[in-house]
This record gives sequence, structure tokens and C-alpha cells, in this order.
Amino acid sequence: MTERPTRLQLPDDVQAAPTPGTLTVDGVIEALGVGPFQIRLLLICGLTFAADAMEVLLMGFALPGVNATFGLPPGALGATMLLSATFAGMLIGAPFWGRQADLHGRRPVFLFTVLAGVIFGLVGAMAPNIWVLVIARVLAGFAIGGTMAVDYALMAEFVPRRVRGRFLVLTEGFWAIGTLLIGALAYLLGQLLPPQEGWRVLVVIAALPGVIGLLVRTGVPDSPRWLLTRGRLPEARAALARVAQLNGRPLPPGPLLVPRHVPARPPRWAALLAPRLRDRTLLLSLTWFGMSLGYYGIFSWLPTHLRTQGVDLGEAYRTTMLLALAQVPGYLLASLLVEWVGRRATLLAFMLASAAGAYLFLLSDSPAWSLLASGALSFSLLGAWGALYAFAAEVFPTTLRASGMGTVSAAARLGSLVSPVAGGLLLSGNLEQALTVFAASFIISAGCVWATGLEPRGQPIPEGEQG
Repeated sequence: MTERPTRLQLPDDVQAAPTPGTLTVDGVIEALGVGPFQIRLLLICGLTFAADAMEVLLMGFALPGVNATFGLPPGALGATMLLSATFAGMLIGAPFWGRQADLHGRRPVFLFTVLAGVIFGLVGAMAPNIWVLVIARVLAGFAIGGTMAVDYALMAEFVPRRVRGRFLVLTEGFWAIGTLLIGALAYLLGQLLPPQEGWRVLVVIAALPGVIGLLVRTGVPDSPRWLLTRGRLPEARAALARVAQLNGRPLPPGPLLVPRHVPARPPRWAALLAPRLRDRTLLLSLTWFGMSLGYYGIFSWLPTHLRTQGVDLGEAYRTTMLLALAQVPGYLLASLLVEWVGRRATLLAFMLASAAGAYLFLLSDSPAWSLLASGALSFSLLGAWGALYAFAAEVFPTTLRASGMGTVSAAARLGSLVSPVAGGLLLSGNLEQALTVFAASFIISAGCVWATGLEPRGQPIPEGEQG
């Protein structure tokens, strides 16, 4: 374990100085600055992330109506599988689509995964039985896993380094908006429609942001960084020209410098486990697994936990919306701290605060205190998630960035699949055991981030897999 964070640096053969008159893509992006292009990209990626949040949380809200429609008793196998179906699809989809984005480009995956998510979401709304619905949710999760991996790779590759961390955190901040929307919709439809009808309407509405996202994404060019690694110079320059046009700045003249020793063929996924990248890949995978285990272990079971304390279903929905509001200042603070004190220090602070916050539930003797403890955890955990997405997107090289994001995202999905076991301890009365598991997962995650020894703040993102 290192004592001080190391600066992320590219090997000498990749960051060789350009000859007079040539331009590095990093230099051009810095020269074009922050403007309407980056704001537009933030809103587009943020809309998709809000839509993903709605899809990920959807079945937790729809389950009572699904059970009523198909006559499922509490704890039925189909209902249990339904709650895990989206995560199972994301577990497979994240590394698959991340790899495709490194092989074929960010833009085609950027578009196709959103389209597929909308289609399978609508199929689920028309499901004639529980098993068709489970399959539809697995396939929707398969598509969603790709959007979450690719969006961050694309965002990291278009934003200047001085605000890159802030933009990446703010992108993840749209998760709170999606949480608010799905909670509000579930509550409203619960008041207007019987459960057997309301859940189908909810599933259809949850797919609509994806349709809007697909339409607005068509104007986003592919990443000039990725295009250069494939030797597609004219397309890379055209992508940068699009940024210059929207930002109202002239595109610097001169040819673009292609990083030397970038392989003619994209590196294999196994390159993530090569000596130069192995530690960060494994440590970040453990980090994402631990954070997801704790986060979903607490919040997936919180509505049921509140109901055991006498809170009705409608109040549980309103509680979810209040917790989403508590996420917003967490994201905003993280977006500032990642640039003020660095990514690693921000992550450590939020993760350790989450570990301490988990034990607030031990003091809980009323729904009001449970809500206070949950709000504190929402604040700290989502601040940690925002910084974690930014950190991971910046430490993998361009040739493997989407693959790396997909890999760590898959580790998170594995954690979310395991979390019901720990969450079951919460509901069975083993409160101290469950909270110890959650707090330990946050502490171990913090230790893994510290052990990477990396601090990407203010550094150029690596281009070749030797980064």
C-alpha cells in the first residue's frame, strides 16, 4: 500500500512530444475548453443515467402489482427472480458492451444499448406471465449494463481535465433524478389505478426517457480519442470540429498526433490483467463489489424494513423520494471535492462516512429515526458512487476504458445479486450482523481505493493499455 497517491502518467512511448505543427487530442480538447458541447453531452448522458435508475429500481415498485396480476404468493420463486433479473442482465451486459465499445466505437454501442433497453422494457409491460417478464427484465438489464459502462467512457474522453471529475460526478448525479421520478410515478399510479393495471403503466412510462435519449444521442460524435487509437484521423478531426463548432471556438490547425505503439488491433480483454493494469482492475472490482453489496443490501430492503415498523406502502414510496433528495447534496459536494482535494481523498471520506452511517440504524427505535439514518446514508453513499464512477473512468486507458468500466460494473452487479442475503439479516432481526457486513464492505472498499495509489486529478487520461 502506497503512502502517497501517484500521478497517473503514460509511458514515454505514448506521450512522446509532438513534432512542430502537430496536435495531441488532449491538447485540442483542452484548447476547446468547456462549453455547450460538454453541457449538452452531460444532459444527454445524464438523461440516460436517470432512465437507467428508473429501470434498475422499477421492479421493487412494480412487484406488488405483479404479484396481484399473476397470483403469486409472498416469496414465490418468480417474484424473487424478478427482483434479481435486471441485475443478472447487467452482470453480463456491462462487460460485453464495454468490450464492444472498445472494439467498434463508443457511438454505435451508445445508440444500440438504449434502443434495446426501450424495446425489452416495453416487452415486459406486455408480459402474459411472470416468466416472460423475468426474461424481458434480464434482457433489459443486459442493455442497461452497456449504457452505464459506455456513457462514462465517452464523457471522460470529451471533457477537459480541469473539470472532468466534476462532470463525471454530475452525470452520476442524475441517478437521484431517476429515483425521484420512479418513486413519484409509483406513488401517483398507486393512487389512480389498481395494482394489476398500475404496474404495466409504470413499466411503459419508465421506458419513455430511453426513447428521448435515443433521439438526442444521434447528434453525438464518436470519441476522438478512440478514433485516433484506431488510426481514423479524419473522423477524429471531424469529431473535434463538432466540439469546436458548438463551443464557438476555432479548431487549432495542424495534423493530429497518433499515440505511438498503440496496437493495430484492439488489445484483448486480458490486457486488463497485464502487470501494468492488473492491480487497478482487481482493486477497483473489489471496490465496486463492496459498495454495491452495502448499498443494495440496505436500500433494496429498506421499504420492507419500514413496513415492519408500521409504515404503509404509500409512505414507503414517499420515503424513497425523500432519500433521493438526500442524494442530491451528496453528489454536489462530491463534484466539488473531487476537484478541490482529489478523487482518492473524496472517496475515502465518503466511504468511511458511509460505514459510520450504517450503524445509525442501531439507534433506530422509530420510523422517523430510520428515515434520518437512511437520509445520512443516501448522502454519503451516493457521494461515494459519484466519485467512484469518475475515478474508474479516468484510470483505465482509452483502448480499454469501456472494457474496464464494464468489468468493474459487472463486479458491482455481482454485489447487488449477493446483497439480498445480507439484506435478509436485516429483516430477520439480526440487525447488528447485517450492519456489520455493510459497514465492513464500505471500509474494505475504501482500503482498496487507497491501495491503488492513484490520483487522476489534473492528469491526462491514459491512451494506450500500458498506461
